[in-house]
Amino acid sequence: MAGLYFEQFEIGQVFRHDIRRTLTESDNVFFSCMTHNPAAIHIDAEYAKGTEFGRPLMNSAFTLGLMVGISVGDTTLGTTVANLGWDEVRFPKPLFAGDTIHVETTVLEKRPSKSRPDNGVVIFLHTAKNQRNELVASCKRSALMCCQPK
Repeated sequence: MAGLYFEQFEIGQVFRHDIRRTLTESDNVFFSCMTHNPAAIHIDAEYAKGTEFGRPLMNSAFTLGLMVGISVGDTTLGTTVANLGWDEVRFPKPLFAGDTIHVETTVLEKRPSKSRPDNGVVIFLHTAKNQRNELVASCKRSALMCCQPK
């Protein structure tokens, strides 16, 4: 199992995830269409030419999902019960096709579950940066984690 159990996380622990991902135009169009988001800023290059960005922006929901997804293998794969929520989701700089992101995760908080004795809650801070090391996305994720088997 690649993920860690509740007890294995330490507050302040940092994961610098090895997976890097270059974003493509296809990622953006497919994701936007699959999620029924017809916003021209994501899928219409001619429209986007007339915006301040001059080209389509990557769909922020794709960015959020990719940022969290990249973290899973090192942190929660096979040991999470459920995501409880995402808070303070931010996109301080835009992403475009051709950008490459890398992700870092920090354990902010952890506590035993009050209602589930075999689980604990871990709050992660996920951050994504582009190839210029500029912060492009961040969020706090609350996860219900399995405790180590007894």
